[in-house]
Amino acid sequence: MKREIIKTLDGSTTIHLKEWDECYHSKHGAIQEAKHVFIKNGLSLFEHNPVTIMEIGFGTGLNAFITFLEGIQKQQKINYVGVEAYPVDASEVLEMNYVSELQADAFIDVFAKMHESEWNKEISISSDFSLTKRKQFFDEINDFEIFDLIYFDAFGYRVQPELWSTEIFQKMYDSLKPDGVLVTYAARGVVKRSMIAVGFTVEKLAGPPGKREMFRAFKKV
Repeated sequence: MKREIIKTLDGSTTIHLKEWDECYHSKHGAIQEAKHVFIKNGLSLFEHNPVTIMEIGFGTGLNAFITFLEGIQKQQKINYVGVEAYPVDASEVLEMNYVSELQADAFIDVFAKMHESEWNKEISISSDFSLTKRKQFFDEINDFEIFDLIYFDAFGYRVQPELWSTEIFQKMYDSLKPDGVLVTYAARGVVKRSMIAVGFTVEKLAGPPGKREMFRAFKKV
């Protein structure tokens, strides 16, 4: 599938899959979307507490890098697991402008380390941030009550509806600790129904720039 690096409306880059007309991040702003969906409406709920996160779709590493930066600012201990079936090529990573756009030049080596680190092995990125990248299909996930928070950032329902099924969300529900949280940019009715079917309590929130709404789901037990 042909891939190209494009610039989104907030100046940050993303990968565009031409055959699907699908991007790894919002065309309206990759960084803006990440901060709104995953930080403001996800990570902020665990402020001042240690947190274990699973990201569904590690991709370009943007969400992981922004989460690392937030952890530094808030002095928060974070254990981060990024699941990705098709890792981004190193040549594409080099074209991502996240370090400069986030004014994080002091941590350029951290962004590189996130991508250069070995797969399927826990790596210490800093004293308060550990990263495990798992090369794994989402339907192979079998964790049980491990995570406080899930960033669900799979490709959209339009192109990969199987990633938004009740089977996948059952795995997400099982992976979360009691009172765990899942956040996603998605806001389709069919996605909400799948979440509710497996036990999630779902709320609709204002979406990031260019998108009216998004979902946040809680594991209430």
